[in-house]
Amino acid sequence: MASRAVCPGSFDPVTYGHLDIISRGAKVFDELYIVVLNNSAKQPAFSVEERIDLIRSVTKDIPNIKVDSYQGLLVNYAREIKANAIIRGLRAVSDFEYEMQITSMNRVLYEELETFFIMTNNQYSFLSSSIVKEVARYGGHISELVPPQVEEALMKKYVTSK
Repeated sequence: MASRAVCPGSFDPVTYGHLDIISRGAKVFDELYIVVLNNSAKQPAFSVEERIDLIRSVTKDIPNIKVDSYQGLLVNYAREIKANAIIRGLRAVSDFEYEMQITSMNRVLYEELETFFIMTNNQYSFLSSSIVKEVARYGGHISELVPPQVEEALMKKYVTSK
């Protein structure tokens, strides 16, 4: 049986930190589904469709990646596509506490689904989509934080909205 994992997130926008986790996860699993989820606690800068397009653009050279979106519980999506694992990136100890709670609940809801944590590369340990958007909003330099396609999309979004 092929191994199939889900890498969920809001990816608003996708950063080099996300790509670090995605590319490393793609080396471990036969298929890796990048799933854009809506976080109701956040105001997204990009629509789900825009985020999917950006992710597809920056992962086009990784053959075993599929990009999708889902509304609802991640475990239901994982069950639908017959995934046997979730991949989550960890930047710092503070991430672990939150992720442990989510993993424990997912285990109650779908016992067969395993969660794998990948520590991000140290150079991305400070990086979040929120920080990238904040820097971009004020015209800061973000080329070391996101791929060129994402930088261009952010500049268009924030320059035209002023």
